[in-house]
Amino acid sequence: MIKAIALLKARSDLPREEFMRYYETRHVPLVRSLLPETLEYRRNYIQLEGAYIYEGASPPDFDVITEMWYADRPSYERMMAIATRPEIAQRIAEDELNFLDRSRTRMFLVEERGAP
Repeated sequence: MIKAIALLKARSDLPREEFMRYYETRHVPLVRSLLPETLEYRRNYIQLEGAYIYEGASPPDFDVITEMWYADRPSYERMMAIATRPEIAQRIAEDELNFLDRSRTRMFLVEERGAP
C-alpha cells in the first residue's frame, strides 16, 4: 500500500462546522466518485485545544490532515492521471473553492511504518 497525506486549510470566511460539513457531505462523495483508485480516504480535523506546540514553533497553517491509501504506486499514478485530466481537475478545483483556501494545499507521499 502507498499513502498520501494532504494538509488542507479552510477558507477563512467559513466557520469550522460549516467547513467540516461541506467537506464530508459534498467533497468526499465527489472525490470518491471521480477517483475510484482511492481505497481509503480519512479526514483528521485538528483541534488546537489540548495540542502541544513547542515554544517558538509556528502554529499549524492547516485545518485538516487528509489521508488517502492506494494499493500500490501504479494505483496512485493512475489516480493522479485521472485527477489531472482537465475536466476532472476543473471539477475538483471548482468544488474546493467552496470550502478550501487552495493556496495553502500541500500533499505528500509518505512511507508509513507501524510499531515493531
